[in-house]
Amino acid sequence: MVFPKTNVRTFDLTEIPKDLAEDYAEACSVIGDSPKASGALSRRCLQSILQQQGFSDKSLYKEIQLAIDSEKLPSHISDSLDALRNIGNFSAHPMKDTSTGEVLPVEPGEAEWNLETLEFLFDFFYVQPAKTRKRKEALNEKLKQAGKPEIK
Repeated sequence: MVFPKTNVRTFDLTEIPKDLAEDYAEACSVIGDSPKASGALSRRCLQSILQQQGFSDKSLYKEIQLAIDSEKLPSHISDSLDALRNIGNFSAHPMKDTSTGEVLPVEPGEAEWNLETLEFLFDFFYVQPAKTRKRKEALNEKLKQAGKPEIK
């Protein structure tokens, strides 16, 4: 019997650019079958977010460092960026345990952490600015009706 895949995550992607929303949705859809695939997609999504926000360099490591050094991100986000990169690296590059020689897997909880970090980034860079913009537009319309100057 075949069952459709379901995504239990409920993050609203309305304000998220299409390319990022697609990578995120795919990372969510495969997490149950392959945390490794989800981790790799999350890493890709992180790099795209950072580049779209102007943190562009030769490597994801350097892009993360640029984002952290900018001090624009809240600490709860910046503290998770390098973790997402490393989990993504476990996904993309087979890394072995130095004592056993076994390839280290990406654990489901690690892949979940990646998705949560992406959600924090989405909220910070896209959702909250969109909410603020809409609220300001509504307030400015009301101020205009009252003959008052608009807020900046």
